[in-house]
Amino acid sequence: MAATSENSLSAASNANITHFNVKSTGPSSSFLSSEGQSTPYLLGPYAKRSCPLSTSEADTPQTDANNTSGQLNNSFRSFNRISRTPRLKRTPRASTPQTDHTTVTTGSSATSTNAVSVIVAVVEGRGLARGEIGMASLNLKCPELILSQFADTGTYAKVVTKLHILMPLEILMPDTVSEKGKGTKLYNLITENFQNVTLTTVQRKYFNERKGFEYIQQLSAPEISTVFMEVQTKYYCLAASAALLKYFEFVQNSIYAPRSLKVSFQGSDQTAMIDSASASNLELVVNNRDHRSNHCLLGVLNYTKTPGGERRLRSNILEPLVDVDTINIRLDTLQEFLEDEELFFGLKNAISHFLDIDQLLSVLIQIPKQETVQVAEAKITHVIQLKHTLELVPPLRAVLKNCKTALLTAYSAMLEDNRFELILEQVKTVINDDVNYMNGSLNMRTQKCYAVRPNINEFLDIARRAYTEIVDDIAGLVDQVGEKYSLPLRTSFSTARGFYIQMRLEGVALPGGQMPTEFIKVTKYKSNYSFTTADLIRMNDRCDEALREIYHMSYVVVCKLLTVVTDHIHCLYKLSDAVSMLDMLLSLANACTVSKYVRPEFTDTLAIKHGRHPILEHIAGQQPVSNNSYISEGSNFIILTGPNMSGKSTYLKQVALCQIMAQLGSFVPAEYASFRIADQIFTRIGVDDDLETNSSTFMVEMKEVAYIIHNVSHRSLIIIDELGRGTSAEEGVGICHAICEFLLNMKAFTLFATHFLELCQLQTLYPNVENQHMQVQHTHAEGSERVLYTYLLSRGQSEERNYGIRAAEMTALPRTIIQQAKAIAAKVNQKLWAKQHSDLDTVRQRAVYQLATRLIQTARNSQLDPDSLRLYVQGLKKQYEDELQIASETAVIYTEE
Repeated sequence: MAATSENSLSAASNANITHFNVKSTGPSSSFLSSEGQSTPYLLGPYAKRSCPLSTSEADTPQTDANNTSGQLNNSFRSFNRISRTPRLKRTPRASTPQTDHTTVTTGSSATSTNAVSVIVAVVEGRGLARGEIGMASLNLKCPELILSQFADTGTYAKVVTKLHILMPLEILMPDTVSEKGKGTKLYNLITENFQNVTLTTVQRKYFNERKGFEYIQQLSAPEISTVFMEVQTKYYCLAASAALLKYFEFVQNSIYAPRSLKVSFQGSDQTAMIDSASASNLELVVNNRDHRSNHCLLGVLNYTKTPGGERRLRSNILEPLVDVDTINIRLDTLQEFLEDEELFFGLKNAISHFLDIDQLLSVLIQIPKQETVQVAEAKITHVIQLKHTLELVPPLRAVLKNCKTALLTAYSAMLEDNRFELILEQVKTVINDDVNYMNGSLNMRTQKCYAVRPNINEFLDIARRAYTEIVDDIAGLVDQVGEKYSLPLRTSFSTARGFYIQMRLEGVALPGGQMPTEFIKVTKYKSNYSFTTADLIRMNDRCDEALREIYHMSYVVVCKLLTVVTDHIHCLYKLSDAVSMLDMLLSLANACTVSKYVRPEFTDTLAIKHGRHPILEHIAGQQPVSNNSYISEGSNFIILTGPNMSGKSTYLKQVALCQIMAQLGSFVPAEYASFRIADQIFTRIGVDDDLETNSSTFMVEMKEVAYIIHNVSHRSLIIIDELGRGTSAEEGVGICHAICEFLLNMKAFTLFATHFLELCQLQTLYPNVENQHMQVQHTHAEGSERVLYTYLLSRGQSEERNYGIRAAEMTALPRTIIQQAKAIAAKVNQKLWAKQHSDLDTVRQRAVYQLATRLIQTARNSQLDPDSLRLYVQGLKKQYEDELQIASETAVIYTEE
């Protein structure tokens, strides 16, 4: 059950627009096959095909093996010029020619795992179905088709958020979204939010739900795909998948083998929603000051050893879980890692040897339509990588053998599947036992050359003997040249140059003081010379010719092997899921060992004892000032006040980051932590103008707050910092007060930091409001007063006044200006601030409300024994009586005054 629940959770602008109008004549009309044409997915794997996209061989738009999205083939160049589409730069990648989209690094650290390689298709219903949106995404590095459909409140916001998480390289939409020069709401939102993403429009007829369901039936591996019942009535995500898969075939010039693709449906209610602005404000995966820095939440938690583990960690940070059982399964696993040191280090060592299994599977199940030397070489490399991966299963299985927690037990049982041995045996019937995945171009070239066992193909054996003789001749040639000129020459190799000669000049005298004329293409780096000769170039050509023959004949053998592998592809998907999940959990456990983290609980209350900011702690290398947090249904609206630089914003982010860490299944930086599951996390932080949309600070923050108000639910977590500062004080107070009253009617947990002390009076009007402030201390030295920031949170409103003037004192402003500002502010404050008190009835109602909510929470969540529970209830009673006593005394004093 643990494995099943985790599998279900794995995913994990004026735009550049390319229009493919298949109604037009000429080469572009061959973009998609006709409606009546049989789909190529029905053919057997690795059968030789001609491109189904055109009517004749002469018109077939053959795409290059290293083609890029938006940059098609020669047949389309004139069409691209007409549409003035900026064409992306090709990036040749001989090792994986099937995954040919250019990768653009964005995100935390510029690592390959964050490289963009996702294509997304989006389609919206029309007429009465307007607002119902289907989405299909395909990562060229991961063989998983992810379907989503949105039809509830906040549909457009959820679509934009999902696209931000996916970081697509290209977005496909129907051509009807921008008819007559006017775009739909969805189209305008996407073009506004994704200005650097290529937007491609395709004729609406290719968004066909029937075709989409047929594709899924033909392509999905039935043992791991359980989406058939879920998506039968999800017409729009099926329609999006039809256009996406057809476009993939067109751009990549390859198709997926039947029954080989992982297909999953992700509903919008399976994970918490964090909009892109909130993710940026909280610095979840990117540091806002330096995108290459690891000072973000992903950088704090990322100790992964595999690309798949890092991708999964990033996905879970941006989309935390909402299912408590699944979260606790992860926490149990972390607990076992921390308690069993041998398991932790043994598993860490076993995981570190795995390659990117997702990317390996993605290229293994793709069937290229062009059989080039580069394709053949890549397939041989991938089979060697597959052998390497399968040989790592027994050590991983041995480490997990005696585990206790549900998730590790499930993965251990999964690894006992004898199909891993079956696939490995099949691989070893073709691939030599001593062939391994190695670093170094020459080493890997040799491995690929001798990958297939001898005596399988007689002509292959002959070609290899010829290759060996040529390599020996090259070595002999270099020795002869070295003896001829009495120079210390050595043979070197690179993928670009082939075999060439290197020489180190230290202590070497050149004949006649010059390089021999026989040496050509001479390059120098420090004291090293690299060059070649005419004879060596000719021998390199012979070597390459022999190698092409070897690759061609090896490819034929390897393709037969892959037909067997794809029959058992589902167990390799399970292996990929297990490795990425274990890697992520090991990374979270590692983060716990670096800092003192505690296992969180999940109740109806957010309660954190001595919580710390995880990123700040990571940067400082020591524990920052810790603070307690308490939010419940009885006091779900916290108004936070305090001077500038007192730590309000840091505290707000700290609470949100701890909430996210808990929901992704991590321990949190605190001594004790309890959380209520949040279905959405909103933040409104920062005061920046938006120059691109010509929006002022005030307009930007109003848009962000409007987004929160339209999408908030009773189980949301809301962080608002310094709202209304972009307009006058009177308007700011009025707007903030109105927004607070709206949010007070919700059961969402809200932290509202403000400099408008007038808002603190809300506590006297609403029992669920609580005032808190950041403490400061004043010191007097040499006739001047200084403010000492403690960064400690306390109950009640701040008694500090004129923080802005205090901050100005720390600048180079003249003292006369500061003194005049103080005098004017004192007069204004005297008029505006008369001490206010609540009447006794209001205080009593508030105390009764707080007591009632605490008793309800105790009944729901308490695990105390009867005696301890009795003492706790007596404490609540004493607290209630004390509050009434203090209120009565305050009321008497106020009456006498």
